[in-house]
Amino acid sequence: MSTVLASRTDVPPAWDERTMLATFLDYTRATVHAKCAGIAEDDARRASLPGSPLMTISGLVSHLHWVEYSWFEVTFLGAEDHGPWTKEDPDREMRIGVEIPIVRLLAEYEAQCARYRELVASLDLDTPSKKKISTGEPVTLRWIIMHLIEETARHNGHIDLLREMADGVTGD
Repeated sequence: MSTVLASRTDVPPAWDERTMLATFLDYTRATVHAKCAGIAEDDARRASLPGSPLMTISGLVSHLHWVEYSWFEVTFLGAEDHGPWTKEDPDREMRIGVEIPIVRLLAEYEAQCARYRELVASLDLDTPSKKKISTGEPVTLRWIIMHLIEETARHNGHIDLLREMADGVTGD
């Protein structure tokens, strides 16, 4: 069992806001790994929904990796955006996900999450982002963490459904 799955819990070790937010973000991240554990490569790459050709488990894991990059690296830290998307192909991270083995996608996602966990651990939750969002204002680290909890949890639901359709595996 990976250390990610072994530490998967939604019960924080302390009840302050920061610990609770970090615990829930790590829980949703670990749930991605739990939902993908043992999936066959073909099943991870299969688009089971006719109306959603980009919705694959691999594509969703790739998307989650790049969403964290976009929010932490680009918006929060102000780095130049080197994500895979382009104006012509804004969903490219979903497309390239099916070209990469699911084990590698999960390992890269896990490594990136560990990096961002460490990077923001000492920062105040009210720290504003270096870049502004579409409303013309910065967001706080708190907002980014809450947004990532919401987005990761929502996509875990997608992964859960796709996994059940692929091989019948269900789970918490």
